[in-house]
Amino acid sequence: MRIHRRTLLALALATGLVAPSLSLAADDTIKIGLLATFEGPFTVLGEDGERGAKTALDEVNGMVAGKKVEIVKGSSDASPDSAVRAARKLVEQDGVKVLVGPLSGDEGLAVKDYAKTQPTVTFLNGASAAQDTTFRNPADNFFRFGTDGAQWMAGLGTYAFTDKGYKRVATVAEDYSFPYTQVFGFMAEFCKAGGQVPSKSWVPIGNKDYSSVIAAIPDDVDAIYVALGGADAVNFLTQYQQSGGSAPLIGGSITVDQTVLTSKGKLRDVLIGTPAAGPTADTNDSPSWTKFVEQYKKQPGAFPSPSLFAHAYYINMKAALLGLDKVGGDVSDGGAKLRDALSTLSFETPTGKVSLDKNRNAIADIYLTEVTEGSDGNLMNKLIKVIPQVNQTLGIPEADFTALGAVSRDNPSCP
Repeated sequence: MRIHRRTLLALALATGLVAPSLSLAADDTIKIGLLATFEGPFTVLGEDGERGAKTALDEVNGMVAGKKVEIVKGSSDASPDSAVRAARKLVEQDGVKVLVGPLSGDEGLAVKDYAKTQPTVTFLNGASAAQDTTFRNPADNFFRFGTDGAQWMAGLGTYAFTDKGYKRVATVAEDYSFPYTQVFGFMAEFCKAGGQVPSKSWVPIGNKDYSSVIAAIPDDVDAIYVALGGADAVNFLTQYQQSGGSAPLIGGSITVDQTVLTSKGKLRDVLIGTPAAGPTADTNDSPSWTKFVEQYKKQPGAFPSPSLFAHAYYINMKAALLGLDKVGGDVSDGGAKLRDALSTLSFETPTGKVSLDKNRNAIADIYLTEVTEGSDGNLMNKLIKVIPQVNQTLGIPEADFTALGAVSRDNPSCP
């Protein structure tokens, strides 16, 4: 009778004849948790985040350090509680030692706090872009290789004021930490340039009726800055067009994302010509971006161009794979070597070089764009300008930036 090698190993472990390190060395699979919004109004965003993560995994043929990578999915609905529940299941039941995610702003803040209770697990952000996920009270084992929502706005406030001539701008955004961060990033430049923001409208995620929001927008503004994502953006833009709204728009990153630009209907007419900024530009003609787009489009259900969510999950999954490769896939020390490797990791991405600051937040290029219609009829973000290597304090000395205070509904203000 032949006894399988794994059976012998299990018997040896049960009798204490084999050291734990040998049992780990015999394991030929690395499990990585993938946490994204596969439920709720941001489902389409989470699905594209998964495409980005899988694109990174496909680049290495599903292997790292000679071991097969197994993706274990966790589903949230953009709420902090759902994200923590999913993270807890991935870590405490499924046993992952590396987790990539979550997607939405408040989720990131909650998972950052959960990470502090799991010091032997390494967390890499998905697309969550609230500022304080990393800037205030960071977790030593939480890394964000994608930039935050304020960084995404670099160059836009100045462009809106100087090039577009917008002096008074109203804002419409979802009522949670990420849009607070986006509005902060836009206003940091716009107000400094001399602009005014006389009106801010905050709406809950999943809002269906925007009639009262549209009615509250002052008539004397030059433009409306919109930071709404997914179905929220589609609903607002459609209703704004139907109401006869004529003020030009300025786009938050998620409002001009492919998850919105590919929507059908007359909202296309509202979006064309909208200036915006973010971590990607659809017309970027660099070889690295072109290659990434080709690889991404092999994923089932892919958009004409990768969304910023696909890009963010790709970057963070790629960082996880590079880090694991550097340590030979070994996380038997509670992930200490892996986190050391990630802390000093710098690499080229489809959108340029990325490195981390002391809070483990990305420093990377940002793209100033404008929505245009391509030759194929699809809407896309045309590259206007690259803002190189934007850090989390937007080039402001850290002490001065910290003194500006935490982002919120009321901060900043320049009425």
